[in-house]
Amino acid sequence: MLAAAVFLYSCERKNDTINKTEILTLPTQIVKNFETVLADSGRIQLIMSSPLLERFTNTDPPYSEFRSGIRVIFYDGHKEPVATASAKYARFTDKKNLWELRDSVVVVNETNYKLETEQLFWDQDKDIIYTDRFLKITSEDQIIQGSGFESDMRLTKKRIKNVSGPIYLRDE
Repeated sequence: MLAAAVFLYSCERKNDTINKTEILTLPTQIVKNFETVLADSGRIQLIMSSPLLERFTNTDPPYSEFRSGIRVIFYDGHKEPVATASAKYARFTDKKNLWELRDSVVVVNETNYKLETEQLFWDQDKDIIYTDRFLKITSEDQIIQGSGFESDMRLTKKRIKNVSGPIYLRDE
């Protein structure tokens, strides 16, 4: 009898409930080792890759998170890349069309200007990148450092705040 009672007690069914709020915080989509190509009229605009993409559509606003890093190669319709961007973390907010890149952010354009910072925002609607953090821009003949920055994605129209380091002006 004792053995039967122990057996029946050990087989007791426990109902663990999952709260609705816990479910809403889970990603609605997970993609591992993905690469996507964005094209317009048959011309490649960019190639994006990441080891992990998590989409959260049950939140307001919906967003995508790239916790294992991201790499983007920009073509803008050209045959050769015009810029690259990489970071160890990225987040894209759908409603704002806003990217946030964090941790070891590196952007390199077609003329080998290299931007390095710890946080960078890319507003797709305005087609600008910006940060209020420390940054370093390296070219073939100079290194510019500063805090605060705004530019187009190709780094051709740069505005650096609180600049330090030599700046060489070219006669045109």
